[in-house]
Amino acid sequence: MPASRHREERDRQAVTEERLRIARELHDVVAHSMSVIAVQSGVANHVIDSRPAQARQALATIEATSRSALVELRRLLGVLRQGDDPVATLEPNPGMAELGRLADQIRSAGVEVDLTVEGEPGDLPPGVDLSAFRIAQEGLTNVLRHGGGVAHVLVRYSPGAVAVEIADDGRPSAEDDAPGGGGGHGLIGMRERVAVFGGELTAGPVPGGGYRMAARLPYAAAAGAGEGQP
Repeated sequence: MPASRHREERDRQAVTEERLRIARELHDVVAHSMSVIAVQSGVANHVIDSRPAQARQALATIEATSRSALVELRRLLGVLRQGDDPVATLEPNPGMAELGRLADQIRSAGVEVDLTVEGEPGDLPPGVDLSAFRIAQEGLTNVLRHGGGVAHVLVRYSPGAVAVEIADDGRPSAEDDAPGGGGGHGLIGMRERVAVFGGELTAGPVPGGGYRMAARLPYAAAAGAGEGQP
């Protein structure tokens, strides 16, 4: 098999594997939301006569959670329509609240991490929260893997979007680091995650040395679109 065909086949396999992983994670987000709805509906049914205020609060939680779950379900259906049904757990997936812990893990492995957070996350949808964390995780892992001594991480929250930027202070130049390079499966995975949310991803060498990856995940328009559509 020619090298170019072998590379294309390897990249297609990497895309398929990443889509399956994304589908499993979004499936878990939806399953967790359904468990919350089940618990809160039981509460509302139990106290609706004796404590109507508590029942209204439970119903409000159900409304917000169900709307979010519907958005994530539409994303899940759009990620992949083939392969085995993923088995979900009821445990919530990691999110951006755990970015500090992730940074500490990378520091303990020998890479200095400069973490800056701008803005407030607000009502970050679970799927966006999870994908932003996975992108940051992959970016920091790449710095560790490719020898960057310092990782500069910038997270910027703005109305309707979250942006994650990771840059290092220098790494060896290699084909595998380049977008579309021979072994850039981590970058392929990040592109797939960003594409699910209609976001943007740029990655490449920085003049003077180093490498920079920047991703932006919008969510306001997607969360409000098509609420009444199947």
